[in-house]
Amino acid sequence: MSELPFIEESELAGGLKVLSHAMPESQSVALGIFLDVGSRDERPEQAGIAHALEHMLFKGTRRFDVVRLGELLDQLGGNANAFTSRERTCFHIHGLHEDWPQALDLLASMLLEATIPDEEWQREREVIFSEMAMVEDTPEEWVFDQHMLGLFPEQTLGRPTLGTQASLTGISAADLRDYLGSNYRPPRLLISAAGRIDHAQLIERVGSYNWPTAEAAPARVAPAMASGLQLLPRNIEQAHLLVSCPGIASASEERPLAWLANQLLGGGMSSRLFREVREKRGLAYSVGSHLSSLADGGIWTVSCAADPARLPECIEVVGDTMQRFADSLGEEEIARAKRQIEVQMRMAMDSPEGYMLLLGTRFDEANIRAQPEWIELLKKVERDELRQWIVARLATPRLTTLAGPAKVVERAAKRLG
Repeated sequence: MSELPFIEESELAGGLKVLSHAMPESQSVALGIFLDVGSRDERPEQAGIAHALEHMLFKGTRRFDVVRLGELLDQLGGNANAFTSRERTCFHIHGLHEDWPQALDLLASMLLEATIPDEEWQREREVIFSEMAMVEDTPEEWVFDQHMLGLFPEQTLGRPTLGTQASLTGISAADLRDYLGSNYRPPRLLISAAGRIDHAQLIERVGSYNWPTAEAAPARVAPAMASGLQLLPRNIEQAHLLVSCPGIASASEERPLAWLANQLLGGGMSSRLFREVREKRGLAYSVGSHLSSLADGGIWTVSCAADPARLPECIEVVGDTMQRFADSLGEEEIARAKRQIEVQMRMAMDSPEGYMLLLGTRFDEANIRAQPEWIELLKKVERDELRQWIVARLATPRLTTLAGPAKVVERAAKRLG
């Protein structure tokens, strides 16, 4: 029996890409419709429109009203959901393999036959306002949104994907319908499927829908990251520290280096930040680092939440840990981080949803690599190469955000200054 290809890809009329990954032993199929549209593509008066459409496409089609659509999605018995990021919007379903044609029909109907009734938008806008209030009431989310605004000032990348109450109030149902027709079409649309599915059957089904086309995606303005100190006085129970420096782009060849650096710094229980901040000193419950990649750049962020009285000590320990860890990396430590990432990648190979999401990265690069190839590249990374990458990255200008009670933030800022 010949080995199955990792990915099968076809391009239909209008530039519609269809990708699949066959998992013959799986009992399920995960389907995704990806749009190369996100909050960074919105004009100021449109802020939040992509996220609003994420909500509104579940509000009924020409064939199914909102109640019937919900019933049909629930009848599939799996998971139907969507997400909006700064660069992408995705609608996806995970269900049993025999139900994939019906699941795809529903996804296609949501995009091609959406009605977006005025009365539904009036109600759903209030739901999004409640979602905004939840973010305001969740310090971690609020601080991160403010950090992004400081990191990308006067840029669409810095704005929250939810938009603002003012911008959403100015958006009508007709505006939503126009934005859908202008942007949520090939060639800005990609369909991915993973699980027990046949690529030829998938292509036949996708090709049976009437896909209108739209203009190609406009060129995005390259991000310009700010540096310095951002103070966010607010009466909250814990003080928050965020530090961001440039990361890597989504398709960067430096991914193995970045993944390892992040894992070593703040990616797990054996990471430097976890050990120094939490285990040795008990300064914080929540501390770590993460990478956020974009098509044309990225961010490497350290985050920590601590008792306000201990914020100055926390700042000192985090700063010292970031400064020193590259020069003290040990082979055993690096091998452990490599193993952690390998395990995560190999476990992801069991997941149709994971593969479906992976195929959606086709917008970022022409050739998607399989996990075994990435694992081999990880294993080849040497300590000196990794150390040099970390030193160079942490030498770049960074933005530090402090949030918490006003007096605490001001005192901590003086120590940094």
